[in-house]
Amino acid sequence: MTTNIDIFDTLQDRLISNEFEHGAKLRAEVLRSEFRCSASTVREVLFRLSTFGLVDFQEQRGFRVPQRSPEKLIELTHLRVLLECEGTVLSIRQGGVAWESRLAAAHHKLSHIEKRIHASNDPSDLIGIWFSAEKEFHQTLISACESETLKQTHNRIYAQFRQQLMKADRKFNFISENIRHHADILDATLAADEALTRKRIHDHLARHLTGKTLEA
Repeated sequence: MTTNIDIFDTLQDRLISNEFEHGAKLRAEVLRSEFRCSASTVREVLFRLSTFGLVDFQEQRGFRVPQRSPEKLIELTHLRVLLECEGTVLSIRQGGVAWESRLAAAHHKLSHIEKRIHASNDPSDLIGIWFSAEKEFHQTLISACESETLKQTHNRIYAQFRQQLMKADRKFNFISENIRHHADILDATLAADEALTRKRIHDHLARHLTGKTLEA
């Protein structure tokens, strides 16, 4: 029997990676067979995912995957910039050598994967690994901020942001720019240059502030 936690984690990963089409209906009666549990258990998980913004729920219409929206992407990007800038600056002040080491390790992993993607004609088999490594790097940036509320809020915003973008990002048109941006963020952060760190995080995410990246 699959537990509620397993179902939540699995569905969250699938929703963020756009395994389901935007606007698709999520039927508890169908999902219950896959997870070998009751339909009420699936509904409970879907309700919880709706509080994370990863599922839309309406009476009479049930549960659906959120539509892609330029306006929503712009809003989520603004929030990501605010949260990551503040969280990273707090981590610079409070994280110390242990945090710097974790950040450098997370960047090394991400850089290696992004360079492989850049050199590949078909990077489709690297999508899942890249997503995990990219999330790890950005979460490590804020991990020493000593604010659980900030980290939890960032986790939710990041998940919704990634859900909006994952379809467009599968083309990896941005990868050479990403390699440079992530290295620039790391350098500014390890130099403890707070103003430059804020600028580089903003510059890294700025391409999404028009909402046009959904058209990629």
